[in-house]
Amino acid sequence: MKTRSMLSAATALTVALPAMVGMAQAQTQVQFWHAFTGRLGELLEKQVSDFNASQDEYEVVATLKGNYSEALNAGIAAFRAGEQPHILQVFEVGTATMMAAEGAIKPVYEVMAEAEAEFDPNAYLAPVAGYYTNTDGEMLSLPYNSSTPVLYINKNALEEAGLDPETKPATWPEVEEILVKLKEAGSECPLTTAWQSWIHLENLSAYHNVPFATEANGFAGTNTELAFNGELQVKHIDKMGAWAKDGLFSYSGRRNEGGARFRSGECAMFTESSAGYAGVKAEADFPFTVTNLPYWADAEGAPYNTIIGGASLWVMSGHEAEEYAGVAAFLNYLSSAEVQAQWHQDTGYLPITTAAYELTKEQGFYEENPGTDIAILQMTGKAPTDNSKGIRLGNFDQVRAIIDEELEAVWQGQKDAKAALDEAASRGNELLRRFEQSTR
Repeated sequence: MKTRSMLSAATALTVALPAMVGMAQAQTQVQFWHAFTGRLGELLEKQVSDFNASQDEYEVVATLKGNYSEALNAGIAAFRAGEQPHILQVFEVGTATMMAAEGAIKPVYEVMAEAEAEFDPNAYLAPVAGYYTNTDGEMLSLPYNSSTPVLYINKNALEEAGLDPETKPATWPEVEEILVKLKEAGSECPLTTAWQSWIHLENLSAYHNVPFATEANGFAGTNTELAFNGELQVKHIDKMGAWAKDGLFSYSGRRNEGGARFRSGECAMFTESSAGYAGVKAEADFPFTVTNLPYWADAEGAPYNTIIGGASLWVMSGHEAEEYAGVAAFLNYLSSAEVQAQWHQDTGYLPITTAAYELTKEQGFYEENPGTDIAILQMTGKAPTDNSKGIRLGNFDQVRAIIDEELEAVWQGQKDAKAALDEAASRGNELLRRFEQSTR
């Protein structure tokens, strides 16, 4: 009986050992909240699964939290409830909000240092990383999906209008000439746009080295005031308003509703993020051109550089050291040349490191896919100025909503450009003052 009991105990211990070992080697979970759906969501999930398969210490769990605005609000609410994720994807207009959220974030440079992870901030492209660094050059969040606006052209539409399908207009007057001919040829949508504030005011300002706001567009302090109602901006919006009246420009919506209209062939030309490339390539059944965002040649020194959109990854505070080690490992994985090069090639987002850009060139991607290097060349053509480094404003999402509302009044012929931009600046400044007060 004693021998049988000993054997039973030994058997039980043998059965229990794998479970005990499994418990001892349980992976540390890292929660990652994001705002990607569709193809981008699929690619993000693949990055996460590939990272998880590459090692056995950490498991990243990716969770969709709605669109950019919804994801930001979800992250803030979760922090207040003590249920924050480790990593939160935040669009670029939320940068100032995250910086001002004292105690809610753990800067990336601190995460990397404490985890003793390999981390070289100089490896990242300066125009991209500069948006997410403090005045000491320390990286606060990791650039993840960074894009800049470009112009997409349906080659078939140009040819049907009797134009050279390889035409690449460099300036807005050249664009206007094409739009007139497209309309004469029967096009009901010669031009549309996505993200009208980002492209036609924020990037317009940077591209021509005029301020969107004072205090270096908010980088130098929170006591900033909006300045996008200047001469150049009024001129551009006035011209687009005239195009809308004449049927040369067709407004599609505040976000990227115009994408479907271009990809279907309905609209001939389209100003959109470089990250729209993946969708156009996958869905358009016509040849297309990707070229530089046009500029006004009579503006002194133009063009300068455009600025980024997209989002970065913020690390939330309140977690354990071993969890932050997992965060550091994951961020380093995302920054690797191979992963970044593939992400850039699959999506049209900018490669965030010089190594990823060089690897993409070596692989012949730009030669095989003409126009895919336009975004990075446009971003790095000139050294950024105070007006073209980026925009860092509090309550910026709400400011954009005001701009959208006023621009829609212009497209509908209800206001002239000067009145609309003056009103948008005035209303937006009220939001900036509220943000400034909240940071004191």
